[in-house]
Amino acid sequence: MGLRVVIVGGGVTGLSAAYHLARRGAARVVVVEKEWVGAGSSSRAAGIITGLLWSETGVLARKRSLALFRELSDELEGYRFRDVGCLNLFDAPSWRERQALLPLYERLGAPFEILSAAEIRLRWPALTPPDEQIGLFDPHGGYSEPDEYLPALVRRCRQLGVEIREGTMAEGLLLQGGRACGVRLADDSIEADAVIYAVYAWTLALGSRDGVRPPVKTVVHQRYLTAPLAEPPALPAINANPLGGYIRPASGGRLLAGVEALDREEIKVTDLSFRLEGVDAPTALREGLGSRFGRLVPTLTGAPWQEERVGLISFSMDGEPVVGPVAALPGLYLAVAFHSGGFAYNPVVGELLADMVIDGRPRMNLAAFSPERFDPVAVETYLASTVTQRHLVQRRH
Repeated sequence: MGLRVVIVGGGVTGLSAAYHLARRGAARVVVVEKEWVGAGSSSRAAGIITGLLWSETGVLARKRSLALFRELSDELEGYRFRDVGCLNLFDAPSWRERQALLPLYERLGAPFEILSAAEIRLRWPALTPPDEQIGLFDPHGGYSEPDEYLPALVRRCRQLGVEIREGTMAEGLLLQGGRACGVRLADDSIEADAVIYAVYAWTLALGSRDGVRPPVKTVVHQRYLTAPLAEPPALPAINANPLGGYIRPASGGRLLAGVEALDREEIKVTDLSFRLEGVDAPTALREGLGSRFGRLVPTLTGAPWQEERVGLISFSMDGEPVVGPVAALPGLYLAVAFHSGGFAYNPVVGELLADMVIDGRPRMNLAAFSPERFDPVAVETYLASTVTQRHLVQRRH
């Protein structure tokens, strides 16, 4: 009998893992999704990606992810990575912290340009950053449209023989001899040689049933789409750090903007039946978008906002993702807590999970992402606390 894998969570991370496992010849790959594929935060994502992160592991992972997005543009029917680049904006205090990482980018071959505000205005006339801001441009960055990527990835998974069970809730692990050997459903079970939890906001609600409690916090994040603009400006994807948000072009001649609510408390998801439809955003955030982002993109001043997409983002205690095997339960793998960059990580994380399940080790050192890196006492203290988004490690795409 060949390798059997069950993946819990039908968002981009779970689907990416299924895709890579099927491509590498796993005999049976089943994705279990309690609603429909993309029903969680994946369909509400900004889809922005930059390779200019804050750790060696993150930079190497994103470098591979960017290459995979371009490969997937050729393989997935109906999907194309928008390689418009990613402009990361900083004020003077935050630039000092990022400037210290430039030697890391050079050593790892992650290309970048440092741009003054005047240079930004010259390159993108639709942008008007103040003189004190500095741009770090990633020429390999860009964005994906979730509405294109998700259905294209689902189609390819099914072509490769992946079984996707929508409307099916996992209730915990099947255990044998202290090992994960499948998942329990409401009235059935699925046996497997390996189980992957890619459930993001539902990590603790599901994992706690079997003693799996990584230090993750979940907060609300909101994204807004303008109505089609008569003359949509030519822009890169922008991480507008001084403004607490981001902006990018969107399909249909629109612009997408995302903004944080730093004083809003975390959402503690304790019930597997929790749905994102029950989460909303303060009206004031939407009403203030024009004034907040109009200073950088004057087109947004007075622009009509047509659509709101409210989702959740999850952070670990140290801000890095949690990816890898769970030592206490052999056969179980986690792929969660990707801050606001879950969409950006998904191609490489799927590939790395396939490495771990099939080969027993990933193609790059993932110690910095390991579920085992945390002190157990610190974990319980962290989970017992209630924080606002302001107190989480700040990470954007």
